[in-house]
Amino acid sequence: MTLTEQHKEISDCPIHLIRAAASTGPTLVFLHGMKFNAATWRDLGTLATLVREGYGVVALDLPGFGESPACDRSPLTILKELISDLKLDRPILVGPSMGGKVALEFALAHAELVGGLILVGAVGVEERRKQLADIKVPTLVVWGSEDAISPLANAHLLAEQIPDASLVLVQGAPHPCYLDQPDIWHWEVTSFLAEHFGTAQKK
Repeated sequence: MTLTEQHKEISDCPIHLIRAAASTGPTLVFLHGMKFNAATWRDLGTLATLVREGYGVVALDLPGFGESPACDRSPLTILKELISDLKLDRPILVGPSMGGKVALEFALAHAELVGGLILVGAVGVEERRKQLADIKVPTLVVWGSEDAISPLANAHLLAEQIPDASLVLVQGAPHPCYLDQPDIWHWEVTSFLAEHFGTAQKK
């Protein structure tokens, strides 16, 4: 499937998307950090890598980032309406840094809409400490060992409190560890997906 760019009205907000439909596996929804946007995932090769593996991908610019203008709707509202609009069946949310905070809060608020989580250097983890055990979906926690923005304690907290979580530390990598060592990032993500969401398990 080919990646396409779209602008959709989601909850009265113009939202820019880069997407490709799934051929066999489930769909991943990519959020982004404060200094990045949907194009980051395309330029890194993450979207193309997953499309080749049969997964669907949707990378969006949150309101006020990339090609999505500012809007008074919350990121959680936008994400909920996007999943409904695109008719996604319990997608896997991928959230680095700020996007990780959004993904974590969304999974806690709308557990029925989420099939899995991939949290990368997520911020705001401590605020949700008492709720982490409520997350019942497969979760991959990826952290740079040299992360100076979100401390390693947050990675260990997520891995220890979420029942079905696995932790990957990218040695020597800073906060955006996926940008620093993309080969390791792609390997860990595809391995996680194959283990928990492989097509054999979908049948």
